[in-house]
Amino acid sequence: MAGKGEIKEIYFNKKDVDLNAYPFNLPFFINTDRISINPQVTYFVGENGSGKSTLLEAIAVACGFNPEGGSANFNFGTRESHSPLYKHITLSRGTHRHTDGYFLRSESFFNVATQIEHMDKNEPGEAGGRSIISSYGGVSLHQQSHGESFWALFHHRFGGNGLYILDEPESALSPAKQMSMLLRIHELTGGRSQFIIATHSPIILAYPFATIYEFSPQGIAQCQYEQTELYQSYHNFIRHPQQMVNKLLDL
Repeated sequence: MAGKGEIKEIYFNKKDVDLNAYPFNLPFFINTDRISINPQVTYFVGENGSGKSTLLEAIAVACGFNPEGGSANFNFGTRESHSPLYKHITLSRGTHRHTDGYFLRSESFFNVATQIEHMDKNEPGEAGGRSIISSYGGVSLHQQSHGESFWALFHHRFGGNGLYILDEPESALSPAKQMSMLLRIHELTGGRSQFIIATHSPIILAYPFATIYEFSPQGIAQCQYEQTELYQSYHNFIRHPQQMVNKLLDL
């Protein structure tokens, strides 16, 4: 979030919570006390339901972002769905202050695009009185494909020296655009930006200067790229596609 220091560590506060109730019954919360955050890029990977997006959302809300996404200036809600986890984490922050920030929640980016149109029509722009959409390339996000609107966000809106929290950014991007996103991440981290990303993409996960946390029934474990189940699943399938399909379909 703009004006706040980079995130260095996240502590899980287990006092006065019911460890049998969601989301506090998730293995990562029960079995982990703290995790360190890379000053450049931190990835969360794991199966659906492992809690990586739940934790990512909690970090974003604890940083002051709207639960449905957007910059710190977005304050809207179409459906109250975020968990109370953000109240039970503590962020340790450094001295370098970011001047930009954004939370991308892929499943609700459509709502963010609608809110941009609403704010441009009814409220002052978020950057010196300019329209908000001008920060996204000047073309309505609803008048672009899903992938084009995501790329407009990464390419135009992310200005550097920012905290960018991204939940499954690959959901609208082709493999080629995912590779371009790696370059964009590298450009922005060179400008002292920090990313925390939950992903199912082995391409986006491949940034070499990152810390990777894998979520599993045992909790959270830091691991190397090629050790992740995500990488190994894609690697095995691409190396032996027909064999894997035959096995899956029992042919």
